[in-house]
Amino acid sequence: MRWEHGTFVADDDPARLDVDVVHGFLKTAYWSEGIPRDLVAKSIEGSLNVGVYAEDGTQVGYARAVTDRATFAYIADVFVLPEYRGHGLGRFVVSTLLDHPDLQGLRRLMLATADAHDLYRAYGFGDLADPSFFLVRQQDAATLYGQG
Repeated sequence: MRWEHGTFVADDDPARLDVDVVHGFLKTAYWSEGIPRDLVAKSIEGSLNVGVYAEDGTQVGYARAVTDRATFAYIADVFVLPEYRGHGLGRFVVSTLLDHPDLQGLRRLMLATADAHDLYRAYGFGDLADPSFFLVRQQDAATLYGQG
């Protein structure tokens, strides 16, 4: 599928994604610092992806959903490259992903963010009604990525 926002376009073609751009951003992001390129490539393979591209075809944004396409999705790795911010592309990539036909009718969509609560609240995301229902098993990224 393809969506437009001014001179920018988004699509869900995983073959068009520039793994180097995605990895280049994610390896420095607070939620995935140090992530290896092969792990980023593997995460793309297992996800519903949306890339955002400038008029010249350069990838400038990205978002993915880890989903069964039936009941659940976890929104992850949403970003717009710093030099392209201020054009509404953050909202564009989130809207595009959330409006994707494969994510319609799901019982639950989740995400985690340290700094974009207002953005996601505008799309109906809110705090967990009862956080005690949810558990997490988390491993230290430095150890996981062989940096510890």
